[in-house]
Amino acid sequence: MQLSSVLKTGRGLIALTALGSLFLAAAAPLPAVADETCQSPYMAKITGNEEYIYVWTLGMKGVGDESDKLVTLDVRPDSATYGQVIASLSVGGRHEAHHSGFTDDRRYLWAGGLDDSAIYVFDVHTDPAKPTLHKTITNFVDASGGVVGPHTFYALPGRMMISGLSNDKDHGGKTALVEYANGGDHISTHWLPDPGDMRGAGGQQAADGYNYDVRVLPRKNVMLTSSFTGWSNYMMDFGKMLQDAEAMKRFGKTVTLWDLHTRQPKQVFSVPGAPLEIRWAWGPNHNYAFTTTALTSKIWLIHEDAQGQWQAKAVADIGDPSKIPLPVDISIGSDDKTLWVDTFMDGTARLFDISDPHAPKQVYEKKIGAQLNMVSQSWDGKRVYFSTSLLGNWDKKGADNEQFVKGYDWDGTELKHRFTVDFIKEGLGRAHLMRFGSHSLYSS
Repeated sequence: MQLSSVLKTGRGLIALTALGSLFLAAAAPLPAVADETCQSPYMAKITGNEEYIYVWTLGMKGVGDESDKLVTLDVRPDSATYGQVIASLSVGGRHEAHHSGFTDDRRYLWAGGLDDSAIYVFDVHTDPAKPTLHKTITNFVDASGGVVGPHTFYALPGRMMISGLSNDKDHGGKTALVEYANGGDHISTHWLPDPGDMRGAGGQQAADGYNYDVRVLPRKNVMLTSSFTGWSNYMMDFGKMLQDAEAMKRFGKTVTLWDLHTRQPKQVFSVPGAPLEIRWAWGPNHNYAFTTTALTSKIWLIHEDAQGQWQAKAVADIGDPSKIPLPVDISIGSDDKTLWVDTFMDGTARLFDISDPHAPKQVYEKKIGAQLNMVSQSWDGKRVYFSTSLLGNWDKKGADNEQFVKGYDWDGTELKHRFTVDFIKEGLGRAHLMRFGSHSLYSS
């Protein structure tokens, strides 16, 4: 039976995933020396230097065509157009362009809109320098059983795991994980544990049903999800939300541990303050992951203890938590020794020494701009890229609404600026998530 047929058999695909997970964990080669460090372990890896950055960009009123778009930047070191825009593909309208992710074969890039839950599938393999729109999925809410706001797109064997941010009943935080086959067909929906339905998981007092990011550790058969907030908050003006006492209560406070193969939630951990991105360590014996909390400005460690039990604890402050610097994206070094942490409000990138994961220490910081969101680094850690936009309604106003992608070299002691692309000046919009591209994956 072909893989495409198996994927359509519903519950039978769990066994396929289990076998695929075990095989890939055992047989996959070591990652190449250029790829991003936050990608799925199942995904095809870039060999050599990254050549392009695909920036999923939210359209801005009065800027260019005002539409969401996929922007391609040239980062080939010897190119005459290094650090410049070489392609831009609009999808029409503003859908709150947010996150994107490659399929496991890396031939397609899935990108979502938080507002109307549209999903755009781009062909990035036919011509990596100029992606094309392959497919648009418009029935995500109906197909998933009411999930709203596709956020993380995470590659599993033959499929995409998508974390939702909300639901279509009350647009609150209760939501689910949604699986799609690479071809674009819905497979299954897995609702997060909440106090009314724990789905067999422990930790009822902590459970809130919220979701944000998803990451897996195949060799331990573990999947982690974090939490954030619902549609009603992320579509609200940031300043108004901060003054709304009820809105500020509607943030997630959990990390959930799942059985990867069965998709069964096992334990809900209390992680107050809206935990965002999850990053697993890469070392073969490093059974731990990091996340940061947006509202309480802390680094949290989720780890397996000596008895084989999983625990969650806060291990470091980020800046001055009383000033709410609002940590957003994080990037772990491939050697598990460093962690970049971006903070939105002060536009600063901080580097933590995480050689002892239980006691991270800040060793460097640099102000990148008036506001800052995403960070992507190469596998060797020598190149680091930053982008700015958080949400259309949360970005700063006026002159502080800087929208850019900046590229830096990291020599181990200092970030050295290489280029800046001003997305407003270029008529593009709000620069959000970055993904690396290269011809090397498709040349053979």
